[in-house]
Amino acid sequence: MRQLEEGREPTGPIAAAVLAVLGFLPLVDWIGGVPYGIHYDDFPNQLAGWVSGSAVVVGIAVVLAILARRIPALWPAHAARATGEWVGADRTRIAIAAAVLAGITYAAIAQLIFNGRPMLIDEIAQLRQAEIFAQGRLWLPAPTHPEFFSSLQMVTSGGRVFSQYPPGGPAMLAPLTALGIPWLTGPIAGALAVLAFAWVLRVAEPDSRTAAAALVLFAFAPFVMFLSGTYMNCVTALAWILLGAAALAHGMASAMPRPTLAALAGCAFGVAATIRPVDALAFALPAAVWYVARAWRDPRRWRDALAAAGGVAVPIALMLLVNARTTGAPLLFGYDLLWGHGHELGFHRAPTGEVHTPARGLELINTYLLQLQRYLYEAPIPALLPATVALALSRRWQPVDRYLAASAALVLGLYLAYWHDGFYLGPRFVFALAPVIALWTARCLPLAWSRGQFLGRVAVYTLATSALLATIDIGARAYQYAHTMTVERWATPDVARRAGVPRGALVLVVESWEAQLVVRMWALGVRAADGESIYRSVDACRLDAALRDLEASGDPGPSATAALRALTGDSARVESVKLAPGANVRVERGYAYSRRCLARVAESRAGVVPLAPLLVLDDGNVYARDLHEGDTLLLAAYPNRPIYALRAASAAADAVPVFVPVSRDSLYRAWNAER
Repeated sequence: MRQLEEGREPTGPIAAAVLAVLGFLPLVDWIGGVPYGIHYDDFPNQLAGWVSGSAVVVGIAVVLAILARRIPALWPAHAARATGEWVGADRTRIAIAAAVLAGITYAAIAQLIFNGRPMLIDEIAQLRQAEIFAQGRLWLPAPTHPEFFSSLQMVTSGGRVFSQYPPGGPAMLAPLTALGIPWLTGPIAGALAVLAFAWVLRVAEPDSRTAAAALVLFAFAPFVMFLSGTYMNCVTALAWILLGAAALAHGMASAMPRPTLAALAGCAFGVAATIRPVDALAFALPAAVWYVARAWRDPRRWRDALAAAGGVAVPIALMLLVNARTTGAPLLFGYDLLWGHGHELGFHRAPTGEVHTPARGLELINTYLLQLQRYLYEAPIPALLPATVALALSRRWQPVDRYLAASAALVLGLYLAYWHDGFYLGPRFVFALAPVIALWTARCLPLAWSRGQFLGRVAVYTLATSALLATIDIGARAYQYAHTMTVERWATPDVARRAGVPRGALVLVVESWEAQLVVRMWALGVRAADGESIYRSVDACRLDAALRDLEASGDPGPSATAALRALTGDSARVESVKLAPGANVRVERGYAYSRRCLARVAESRAGVVPLAPLLVLDDGNVYARDLHEGDTLLLAAYPNRPIYALRAASAAADAVPVFVPVSRDSLYRAWNAER
């Protein structure tokens, strides 16, 4: 087992204490009363699960450890020793094998669970931008009537349409998008992340058995596996971050300057910054401090610092150039153009209307770590428990340990200052912590073993039993993911053909009334952030009537925003009512609904279909949002195409959409009946 150094420093116990407070206590519920606060109502159930799950696995582990004294078969020391020697013999082969197996697993998840399709609106928007890049363009010309084709996370400005996201994420998708297999991007990036982490471990963990355990824990953590089967940019960003961390660690471990490795580290961090700037900053800033501190002590190391700076500069310069060609300014990102400065890090009013405060940020970080306890390993014991124990028992840290700890702390600190609650398949904003947690989880075993053979065996049996029982929850989670977001999974390029829809049809997608109101505000020049707060505060029928008046007058921009903002005075009387899955409506008590508004309510209550997943089908058909009498503009633009309506088969959450042929005359009759 790994030998501990003599002496002790407080870094580990301090980190353990912070992790214990943020990851095991329901601060989010204790803070309470903060305006726009977060709530985590599941903590009592989660705590009960921790207690019962830990009692079961530790109890089994203690029994097995006792029995192993009399039954040698329960502790095959010779086989374990031989396996350890084999693992230590060739770390490179272990790393390659783990990466290949992980990549195959991620690809299977992408196809079998997610059907090879983007699910979340973030994935869809980035795939749309990847399709634009695959055409050799940075943006597409805006359609004449963008309200029929607009969707969240896509910017329509200055006659251009492009994604709100930094260009690096879509650029990672673009090569395989051009080949027609964009769904493989996540699995490949995930496998490369495993290889890069193995390279980090060459320096971070001298004991080959502990390193192999950390690699397996990271590669096959359920949270990592499921997210690596998606189009999410968390995975590609982490692959580049780990490559940068590996090049940094190896360069710093050398007694001589290694400018080539420094340039590689800088370039990797720079590419990561073009994908997820916050995650990249969390790992690049401590790296920069390390380079400068080393150069300050040893002037020869300025070669490394300058090489790293040069490596960062290249991808950052390319990103700024793309910004200049799309948003019009190098430092203006798409999401700031779309949502305004309220989208940025900091404590201020968010685009959705709530005020983000330090207390609210602490609630979010606490929530992320509580969620990570469950989603990272899906095990009966809390996921952060072994790592917390290992940190508490640790003595001397290597420089790379301090670097990873500083980066992990920055991840939490930076996202504390970000207003959005980032949950998808788990707390994705702290996805970059997965390899650091895996390393300290693996270190728990040798640290426990150093306290005595019996305790070491209990620790081994505890983790082994947890892993075995976790397979049950992993299967349940896979089933859950495979049976949600039905429309997104259904929306494949061959669904229209299988439904008998002729190629080239105009398909009117029946979205929720709420979505229709929002895009109509966008068409009048109302900024996304203003539209978000207005529709949340105004009765839908009142908003609909105001929009009709503004559309008839052609009143654009600031004056339209001011007119709609004036309707929010009665927001205290407005409440959200769920009509069907994916269809809510804001209702003001006592406001009388017209025939038109009642028809919109009935339409949403019958079930709705999101437009965004259909905009990436590329099956020869035109998918557009159904805006009722506003569709006259579409009918004029596409005069000779067969027309279909795409509506939900029912209001059930798992209802599959159906194509319904419609005639132009029937559309006009329906619009006239609502007047």
